[in-house]
Amino acid sequence: MKQLTRRSFLQSGLAAGAFLAGSRSSNLRAANEEISLAVIGLGGRGGGHLKLFRSIPGVNVVGLVDPDIKRQQAHLKNFPRAKAYADMRKMLEDKSIDAVSIATCNHWHCLAAIWAMQAGKDVYVEKPLSHSQWEGRQVVRAARKYNRIVQLGTQQRSSPIQAEIKQFLHQEKAIGEIKYVQVCRYGIRGSIGKRSTPLPIPKEVNYNLWLGPAEDQVLYRNKLHYDWHWDWNTGSGEMGNWGVHVLDDVRNVVFQDEVTLPKRIVAGGGRVVWNDAGNTPNVHFAYFDTGKIPTYIGLSNLPAKPGEKGSLKYRGVTTGYFVQCEGGYYMGRRGGGAAYDTAGKKIRGFSGGSGSSHAQNFIDAIRANDSSLLRAEIKVGHDSTGWCNLANIGFRAGSRYSLDQAREISPDDANWNALLSQMTNHLKAHGYSMSNSEIRLSPVLHHNPQTEQFTGEHAEAANAFLKRKYRKEFEVPADV
Repeated sequence: MKQLTRRSFLQSGLAAGAFLAGSRSSNLRAANEEISLAVIGLGGRGGGHLKLFRSIPGVNVVGLVDPDIKRQQAHLKNFPRAKAYADMRKMLEDKSIDAVSIATCNHWHCLAAIWAMQAGKDVYVEKPLSHSQWEGRQVVRAARKYNRIVQLGTQQRSSPIQAEIKQFLHQEKAIGEIKYVQVCRYGIRGSIGKRSTPLPIPKEVNYNLWLGPAEDQVLYRNKLHYDWHWDWNTGSGEMGNWGVHVLDDVRNVVFQDEVTLPKRIVAGGGRVVWNDAGNTPNVHFAYFDTGKIPTYIGLSNLPAKPGEKGSLKYRGVTTGYFVQCEGGYYMGRRGGGAAYDTAGKKIRGFSGGSGSSHAQNFIDAIRANDSSLLRAEIKVGHDSTGWCNLANIGFRAGSRYSLDQAREISPDDANWNALLSQMTNHLKAHGYSMSNSEIRLSPVLHHNPQTEQFTGEHAEAANAFLKRKYRKEFEVPADV
């Protein structure tokens, strides 16, 4: 297949807006009108997208995009009428394709989404929206400029219990005013290994297309696929992998999306125990000053103690969130939750799906030509992803851990101090001290939610991580 350069892509009219969304028909589609869709990225999550969209009446999967030929061939068996592509730009030239879903590595999400919108396609893009905060904002700008339907894959937004929980906490105020929120992602993972020689790139992979916007760096992990999550060049660590789900839950059910981004943040952690080729933290913690309800997150991919099968918990929560209220507390997770009074007696339980109708919601919005129907419209997704990006920036812009520095953000905050103690004891159980060189901590970082820029004394170091360097021909455009 002839590879398109960025110049030829521009000349083809796609990036120049030959199929501008602003010129889309104002007519509503029929409820059963067929929609042609391409899936970009055919790994595990991409396979999930194929199943979801295939199950929706009137949706035809006509494009399979992946730089790995083996992955293309594996899915062509189930979609024999679809066309396979290594280069998404060739697929985007097909005017008959109405929409795309993007399940690539994180570093590709924004550029793929912008290219698709410039080509006149509606977009479903996996979380996290962005690999860096600036490029996420560019996606929002493109969605507005081209008037496209753009949904983020935080599928829990389509779970009916979200509305029930908000009603319980805010309208009924059944357990009083909210005091603070502790977010958790305590889930065990393993090492990705560390080779003594560079990882050979499989011959069936077009590595130039796989890299796209990312830097061409030598890899020393054991596998090319999936473990890109734990490399800053291509992934966002566990904070961007699972953290975005639970933080999005909190933005929705606790803040009702009224708080876009935090005003101040302190974040720390480290990559410990494994001595592998990853560089994102496997223990991570942060304080978010929202100007409203104090919010904390603790994350660990290690067992609670060496040799144990179980992970850490915060008052029974492993992956989810704990909402402390005046008259009790709520413990939430994907697809369920429960409220308790101050004595620990269960008041009410909540149960429901994890959001399997999210893809259907995207298709419904396309057919109605109405982005207001989306449950995770792209600006909402950008803000939720932003909390994760800021937590990652805090870690990356940090230096050696200091307890005094950690407490600067809120010296007498018992809940923040409790999280710091939990992290200290957790690391100690694995043979580490907070004073070890692997453990980093940011200073208090001041952030302007309107400009999405850091301000004040430490702004220069933090702002350096808001935008990445892009490889030639794969730059996220400044002017979308």
